[in-house]
Amino acid sequence: METFNNANPDSKSMKKRVKNLLAILGLCLLFTSSSFAQEVPKYTLEDAIKYALENSNSVKNAHINIADAQQQIYERRAFGLPRLSAGVDLQHFVQVPKTLVPAQFVDPNAPEGEFEELQFGTKNNVTAKLDASAMIFDGSYFTGLKAAKAYKQYVQKELLQKEQDTRNLVTEAYLPALILEETQKTITKNIENISTLLTETKALYKEGFVEQLDVDRLELSIANLKTQRATLERQKNLAYNVLKFQMNFPVMDEIETVDDIDALLLPVSEDDLTGAIAYETRPEYSVLKFAGQLNQLNIDLQKNGYLPSLGAFGSYQHSFQGNKLFRDNNYIPTLVVGLQLNVPIFDGFEKRSKVNRAKLDLDLHNNRIKDFERGMTLEVANARNAYMDGKEKLANQQVNLTLAERIYNTSKIKYKEGVGSSIEIVQAEQSLFTTQQNIIQAKFELLQAKIQLDKALGKK
Repeated sequence: METFNNANPDSKSMKKRVKNLLAILGLCLLFTSSSFAQEVPKYTLEDAIKYALENSNSVKNAHINIADAQQQIYERRAFGLPRLSAGVDLQHFVQVPKTLVPAQFVDPNAPEGEFEELQFGTKNNVTAKLDASAMIFDGSYFTGLKAAKAYKQYVQKELLQKEQDTRNLVTEAYLPALILEETQKTITKNIENISTLLTETKALYKEGFVEQLDVDRLELSIANLKTQRATLERQKNLAYNVLKFQMNFPVMDEIETVDDIDALLLPVSEDDLTGAIAYETRPEYSVLKFAGQLNQLNIDLQKNGYLPSLGAFGSYQHSFQGNKLFRDNNYIPTLVVGLQLNVPIFDGFEKRSKVNRAKLDLDLHNNRIKDFERGMTLEVANARNAYMDGKEKLANQQVNLTLAERIYNTSKIKYKEGVGSSIEIVQAEQSLFTTQQNIIQAKFELLQAKIQLDKALGKK
């Protein structure tokens, strides 16, 4: 009886510990299941571009530049609006200044050469003032305001260029990740096919129909494929890191590409391959052309320096002077209005030099536009040739793939029927895998050529 009573508390304690342990395990399973429930985000090419446009710092900075350009318009406009200011000046003389004057000013009978101290002014001087000014005419003001508005349009075009650059960078980073993903799937499929054949070969080996060498060859082929798959995995991680960087996606988070390579290989129109080059479709060209307008406005701005300017001003003051602050009734009002005309006459040819420099800047800019046109022409021509070459290469590789698949299937049938060798199987498998790699590479090169062509033509 004593033993039972002593054991009972231990039994209850054990049950309590088990319950606590089960509760902890339940929480662990809950957190684990919730972590596994978080799926890796999957992005098509368009999804990746959309994410990048929403998160790219270069695009965000372009929007900031547009907002800053708008503030510059307000700032420039403020120069032509009337200005009003108010102020109060207070002076208290602890000792009122004294001035020496000839004593004869005070006493005509005073000796020559003597001086008397006279105190001028009061202890307290208070002045309240209201000043106003307005520009009536200034040629550079209106040109400057026009330039500020043009600058806003310029940075808006820069935004389009930044968005296009972001699209191009994301697309160029997306394709390698997608191709490596496709290549890894192909290797995995080949491993599965060879593994099935290996299982059948091992069964034949047990029955004595094939040699150990046949099994070893297939196992070696699988091992080589697994090594290539592991290498591709590392390359794929690097490609994904580049893609995440271009998207401004958290580098430590996972991401997956899910687009279809064949769907991306849309045919290019005949006009894209042979049509006339439209320079204005490139956002860089639009930015360059608009910058030329800013150069012309700069010339006009410098020429306006020869024009006179006219302004108006007004000032009202109410002053108090007295020894006792605000007790003496000594208030003096003052009102002044006027016009101010500035006429430039001679500045040492400074404005002439500024005008000439502005014209030289415009000449340099026009040369940059011509260089861009020449460069775009070359870029389009090379992109068209690369696309045609890639298209022909892909067509040849597709023919080779059909042939390699037929050779592999025939070799496998012969091997199963006992009239072929494992060497033929391995060689056919290696040839098929090489051809599969070649066709994936050909698709990748054609995709790159298509992207470069779209980029050269300024297509989104």
